Amino acid sequence: MQKKIFFIGLVLLLTGTFQLKAQHAKTDSSYRRWFVGSSFYMLGNFIPDDPNRPEYVQLNVGYRITPKDVVSFRFKRSIYSWPLGIPFGPSFDAPGLNYPGHARILAPTVGYQRFWWKGAYTSVYALNVFEKYMDENNKKIGNGYTLYLDFYLGYQFKFFKDRFFFEPAIGISYWPVRTNVPESFKAVEQKWNNYFIQPGLDFGFKF
Repeated sequence: MQKKIFFIGLVLLLTGTFQLKAQHAKTDSSYRRWFVGSSFYMLGNFIPDDPNRPEYVQLNVGYRITPKDVVSFRFKRSIYSWPLGIPFGPSFDAPGLNYPGHARILAPTVGYQRFWWKGAYTSVYALNVFEKYMDENNKKIGNGYTLYLDFYLGYQFKFFKDRFFFEPAIGISYWPVRTNVPESFKAVEQKWNNYFIQPGLDFGFKF
């Protein structure tokens, strides 16, 4: 499933790169301060016959303090059944390498985004992830908490007089705090790193 989302994101990234131009000039004082948005990762919910459907929901709300500085709040909800640090490749979501069950997460998130040149930006997000662990029989076996720190380098493309935008990015997710992981889950994930390289595929509407 995640491979398919990755390729969808790659197509969107290439499309945006070849067709679009962007961003606020330094002297632009008419920029729209608020935005709402989400992520193209939600397309993974519609992949047919996916045994690990993510049930992914994301809502972004942000405020542009200056033309270059943005603060935001995000809320994410999803399900995952693969070890967090397993990289994209033949091992990802491969039979026999997933958890003996799955985790349901709720993740309120705060973030900061800095634009450096035209649409080029860096951003950092702190995700407070509250997890409910389920075994293979869909029975709850525990609750946990993980603190994720996500770092992105990307570019914002704008559409329709700067009302809509798309932000392809490449990022790394690192989790310095992870507590109360069930032993059966821990045994699967312990051989993988506590970081993950991933694309960012956010979009939104400014007002």
